Amino acid sequence: MKSHPLSKSDTTDILEAITSQWKIDLPKLKTLIKHEIDEEASIITGDGFMAIKIGETYLPFLSETGLLERFPKVMVDAGAIKFVCNGANVMRPGIKNHTDFQKDQLVCVVEETHNKFLAIGKSLVSSDEMSNITKGEVIKNLHYISDKYWESAKTIKK
Repeated sequence: MKSHPLSKSDTTDILEAITSQWKIDLPKLKTLIKHEIDEEASIITGDGFMAIKIGETYLPFLSETGLLERFPKVMVDAGAIKFVCNGANVMRPGIKNHTDFQKDQLVCVVEETHNKFLAIGKSLVSSDEMSNITKGEVIKNLHYISDKYWESAKTIKK
């Protein structure tokens, strides 16, 4: 994996893109390092910060619990954990609880027993629409525990 520090202007551009996509304020970071996984994806790291860039989309990294707490979330039952951690999209029957979210918003997936973050995905419907359905996909799984980004991050020197 190739890693290189980003220029101040690239760092500023990336932080602005992330702020606009996530709609949350980020801590001020002076330097970011880009770790290239493949042609489409890279991991961006900074002081106490980690994100994934896939194409033009930025995702918070699953280890960043302080950051993840600021996103809407759905809570899944124990039966859904195995599937979500293998990359499956989140289905309506597996969702036990949720906060409010809009369609196409980033949403965290947590398990109900220990409140651990399992995945990050994009909502296919709003939380209001979800309340009125009993089956079907609700969250498109984009990053989950043990995926290639998770495994790649283990090789990054802190």
